Amino acid sequence: MNVHEYQAKQVLSAFGVAVPQGRLATTPAEAEEAARALGGEVVVVKAQVHAGGRGKAGGIKLAKSSSEAKRVASEILGMRLRTPQTGADGKVVRKVWVEAGSRIARELYLGIVLDRAAESLAIIASTEGGMEIEEVAARSPEKILTVAVDPTQGLLPYQVRRVGFGLGLDAAQQEKLASFLGGLYRLFVEKDASQVEINPLVVTQSGDLVALDAKLNFDDNALYRHPDVAALHDPDEEDPRELEARKIDLAYVGLDGDIGCMVNGAGLAMATLDMIQYCGGKPANFLDAGGGADKEKVKEAFKIILRDEKVRAILVNIFGGIVRCDLIAEGVVAAAGELGVKVPLVVRLQGTNAAEGRAILAKSGLDITPAETLGEAGARAVAAARGAKQ
Repeated sequence: MNVHEYQAKQVLSAFGVAVPQGRLATTPAEAEEAARALGGEVVVVKAQVHAGGRGKAGGIKLAKSSSEAKRVASEILGMRLRTPQTGADGKVVRKVWVEAGSRIARELYLGIVLDRAAESLAIIASTEGGMEIEEVAARSPEKILTVAVDPTQGLLPYQVRRVGFGLGLDAAQQEKLASFLGGLYRLFVEKDASQVEINPLVVTQSGDLVALDAKLNFDDNALYRHPDVAALHDPDEEDPRELEARKIDLAYVGLDGDIGCMVNGAGLAMATLDMIQYCGGKPANFLDAGGGADKEKVKEAFKIILRDEKVRAILVNIFGGIVRCDLIAEGVVAAAGELGVKVPLVVRLQGTNAAEGRAILAKSGLDITPAETLGEAGARAVAAARGAKQ
């Protein structure tokens, strides 16, 4: 689960991490009042959406007075912000964070992620703050420092010093880094975070370390342990289809193609997306119906898929293990009939009761294209989508 920058900074502050003072505003008048409360001098007005690259897209602007903060907020609020992370549709800005200006001497990068391969937490640091870390990795990999932390031992002093030396901090700043990085580490572990990113981490002209921007991501599967974190969820920032799918225990992610997919099992779903791409098509979604798929869940899955107007064909790819293929077939027939599905359907059933499932489809009288192998399923779905487009 992602949170907004202002929420991330509230969490960081609770763990002793230094952040600039700021106030939330949902109207230009509130932004003006926020700027006045912060001293009425230089403030930064920041669009609050779940995406990076806001500054380049015009979502972060400087204001040198409270009246200018009001004007700037009026320009940002309500705009549809488009960045590489929002996609072409962009995201509507509903609130802004008005933050006190900082006297910046240096901009650095500091983050913590889970390194599953190494079975450790990885602290990532770079002197190239303010840049996308992926760009730095591609252009200047030598400027990225990675320090592995064994979660059974925790963050050790020598690891903090190694990060500090790598960032070129002096002795006084090294001491401040110990507190700053210690707070980040405690937050990561105690709140079951999956990503903590401070970009930029600024060294102020007075030598302090401050999180000028912050991105936090939390493990969805651990939210039951953290009701305070779960309360930070903003449904306005999520695809309505994904929210609807979650309510009925479906895993759905919208994509930008035109072939809708309903699959059981995340691994098979990923393989299905790959096969569609390999065959020259583009999937419209990832949808994992899970092992407990039944007639009603299949129907709801179809509803969600068909909410995407770009969908020109649907591929159902089911491997019957726990789930029975005949029950899935009944669900497909019921959904296609009740919902009046007009796009071509390609269905592949393998595993438990697959023969019975295929018989149900064949007797339905519906225009359903069967497929035996994954390759056949992908090729026929792509061909169906192209035919529907023409």
